[in-house]
Amino acid sequence: MSTIVSPSLLAADFANLQRDVELVNESAAEWVHIDVMDGMFVPNISFGVPVCEAINRHAKVFQDVHLMIEEPGKYVEAFRKAGADLITVHYEACRHLHRDIQLIHSTGAKAGVALNPHTPVAVLEEVIEDLDLVLLMSVNPGFGGQKLIPGIYNKVQRLKELIEKKNSKALIEVDGGVNADSAPKLVEAGVDVLVAGSYVFGSEDPKATIQQLNEL
Repeated sequence: MSTIVSPSLLAADFANLQRDVELVNESAAEWVHIDVMDGMFVPNISFGVPVCEAINRHAKVFQDVHLMIEEPGKYVEAFRKAGADLITVHYEACRHLHRDIQLIHSTGAKAGVALNPHTPVAVLEEVIEDLDLVLLMSVNPGFGGQKLIPGIYNKVQRLKELIEKKNSKALIEVDGGVNADSAPKLVEAGVDVLVAGSYVFGSEDPKATIQQLNEL
């Protein structure tokens, strides 16, 4: 089974976003990763609903929308209407996590929960069976191009154990510092979905880079 690659548009050329979305369409990537930041939950601001709508007009792959925002439940329906196939909210941003998961599912989207580097996987024990995906941040969220935090490999293994223990169907996604060195180790640890931004869009041949990740 090939690894799902979700190129992160945070590292794309914003002045040529349509071109880079079409590049993803033409590659081996099955997903595209869209990071939404509000400047409050993380110290950066990125895409909002209008940009997601614009991406949706051109994207032919599964749209993997990661909400790095405060009170994400308020915006779930808007992002679903904008084209999100999977909506991932942060555990750290949700006062009523189970309610937000239910809300995402009620829109027809798949539901994911993201964990920051300091957050243990054990916090998902009561909701893991309801999730389609868990996103483990392997860098502190907010900026691309960071180095992977080495503890992620053991964290992936602990999450895999929890998923198997609870008989969950959740996929494991990792975002941050994915490159030629870390990607094989992440897949070996149990990762299903690799988010890659700078490594893909900063390479000489992004399509070839995506293909290499897909074949892991």
